[in-house]
Amino acid sequence: QVQLVESGGGLVQAGGSLRLSCAASGLIFSRYGMGWFRQAPGKEREFVAAISRMSVTTSYADSMKGRFTISRNNAKNTVYLQMNSLKPDDTAIYYCAAANNIATIDARYIYWGQGTQVTVSS
Repeated sequence: QVQLVESGGGLVQAGGSLRLSCAASGLIFSRYGMGWFRQAPGKEREFVAAISRMSVTTSYADSMKGRFTISRNNAKNTVYLQMNSLKPDDTAIYYCAAANNIATIDARYIYWGQGTQVTVSS
């Protein structure tokens, strides 16, 4: 019943920008903290960013600080990830997820999307 659907992935050259969206349904969106994770080939899943229920607090992994921005629009049941200054190392499948509170640990997230592919060429 709960669905998280990512979109906006694609191919971009190094230094470019991309905005990912995650549309949620089947839940009261404003009751959940939201996060983004990513997984590159041959690597473990990695925390990217998180945002609290009312956008009061955000959290970022060190490698994303200053380049990525997480935001949400509760009226649209959507969370976004704006990615700037992209690097080839950012190539991965990006997933959005929902938790009861803002969190940086993937075990605290209870709902997950299917992911969207981001590929950064050099």
